Amino acid sequence: MALAKLDHVNLRTARLAEMCAFYIEVLGMTEGPRPAFGFGGAWLYCGGEATVHLVEVARQPAPEGELRLEHFAFQASGLADFLALLKARGEAYRIGVIQDFGIIQVNIHDPDGNHIHVDFAAAEAAEVPDEPALAQL
Repeated sequence: MALAKLDHVNLRTARLAEMCAFYIEVLGMTEGPRPAFGFGGAWLYCGGEATVHLVEVARQPAPEGELRLEHFAFQASGLADFLALLKARGEAYRIGVIQDFGIIQVNIHDPDGNHIHVDFAAAEAAEVPDEPALAQL
């Protein structure tokens, strides 16, 4: 057996509307079709694929034991626009530069505290000259 790709991430949340808004407004995903399960939730699409599955729960899962996911990541383009959006929304972020692989990681957290990084090609750093973390590129 050989794995082909990541299919989706499933996150439990007591803040369904807030989580949907974050993934739609910050990451540009769209809400799409979802099976008629017997519980609330939403499927958020990226590139035509249901990538983030949100499951609505009554009580927020505790990060110290019930949330075991460290992070998940997306590849993207449009670094300058993404950073401008984060700044305009007041979203906290941290940039990591993986020089050996030519990757810029923009690390963010969703409203439930799940760690996400969005990866961009290092060549896009030139489009964001005012970002100190990218000065090394």
